[in-house]
Amino acid sequence: MSNSQNPVVPCAPNAGGTPGDTTELVRVLKPIHLWALAVGLVISGNYFGWSYGFAAGGPIGLALALVPVTIFYLTFILSYSELATAIPHAGGPSAYARRSLGKFWGYMAGISCLIEFVFAPPAIALAVGGYIHNMVPSVSAMAATIFAFLFFILINYIGMKTSARFELIVTIVALAGLVLYWILALPHFEMSRVLADPILPQGYSGVLAAVPFAIWFFLAIEGGAMSAEEMVNPQKDISVGFLSGMATLTVMAFATLFLTAGIADYHMVEAVDFPLPMALSNVFGEGSFWVLLINFIGLFGLAASLSGIILGASRQAYAMARTGYLPKFLAYLSPKRHTPIWALLVSGLIGLGTALTGLTDTVITISCFGSVVMYLISLVSLFVLRSKEPNLKRPFKVSYPVVPTISFIMAIFCLGSLLCASYDAVKWVIAVYVVAIVYYYIWGNKNIRPFEEEFKVLDELDQ
Repeated sequence: MSNSQNPVVPCAPNAGGTPGDTTELVRVLKPIHLWALAVGLVISGNYFGWSYGFAAGGPIGLALALVPVTIFYLTFILSYSELATAIPHAGGPSAYARRSLGKFWGYMAGISCLIEFVFAPPAIALAVGGYIHNMVPSVSAMAATIFAFLFFILINYIGMKTSARFELIVTIVALAGLVLYWILALPHFEMSRVLADPILPQGYSGVLAAVPFAIWFFLAIEGGAMSAEEMVNPQKDISVGFLSGMATLTVMAFATLFLTAGIADYHMVEAVDFPLPMALSNVFGEGSFWVLLINFIGLFGLAASLSGIILGASRQAYAMARTGYLPKFLAYLSPKRHTPIWALLVSGLIGLGTALTGLTDTVITISCFGSVVMYLISLVSLFVLRSKEPNLKRPFKVSYPVVPTISFIMAIFCLGSLLCASYDAVKWVIAVYVVAIVYYYIWGNKNIRPFEEEFKVLDELDQ
């Protein structure tokens, strides 16, 4: 379709008569923006977070965990591209599950996505604080964390076009920084460090314990689907942006893991929020130009993910409120900025409050739980839609049923690993789901919009 055949898709008005009710999301994004958003959402996973997996399983244990996780994400993103192009809706997984499995599972998919996208930013913001404090010790890490969170809420408030341009710029800078890091590390790489005894310090249980941190290399790539209604040509462009982003991230994950383990004792970086400059300091010395440069560029990677995931959280909350799952005020759009201001503020402030705990590794694990549950619901949605709506327009089709079946098996493996290795986080995850389900049966299922009205937006895409 040409641009002239793709009019701006209006968002249906919210009940309540507030000034922003008839405002619409604006369709301005192209494949390069989705690539930047997909990579940008995830790129911070190369700059921090993953190295906690060294403490769990050592370099080889984390690498072994990364293999099934990578297979999962490769197959999942292909499956998810089919859903996203067939149902280009801002609700993403919530919309797919509602269409295939009904209202309750649409809600559960949306809540799982919110757990992922509300708990990931606090971990990233804590890393921003760590990077800034490491570079400028006089600046408190927590003060830098709070400032970063508030700054990126503001960036996303200004508007989607500004957010997308910012995301593209910082993603390219962060990717260039990673390439520079690899170039600096490669001449000093020693395989003996990677294979240091014991190779599996915690045995195979350590491999399972490393799974959440392997997931962190790819966590949130699917968040690009939440910008579907802001794509110029969603049916064509989503698969291009997603698949190119996944290819980029796969190369990044393995290169970063092995090169970091090969230039420094992995115990140096297993419990810090700035592993790349810390590892590089083993080669060039603390305070050296290259260490400071990678530290500075690392902030761009963290900025890309923090901004992108805050955006994803706001779009998910907005879409669920528009459907009627969440309170109406979260679906209010700023008449001037075309952004869901209350969804942005509420999800951002909850994340900021979580960041104040300072528990980076626990927050990462909680986010991973939400993501894996959402992945499983999305894959079930794909299977059901293939059976229930065989004639649904699917601009991109995954190799069915082989690819989604592999993805489903790998997702079960990831969930099992999380349950076995993450006792501290499980109780918090269960508590969030209990509160969410109680809310659904008391209030959340009372004002859900009719299915046909909610998905009218999809019919307009085919006009």
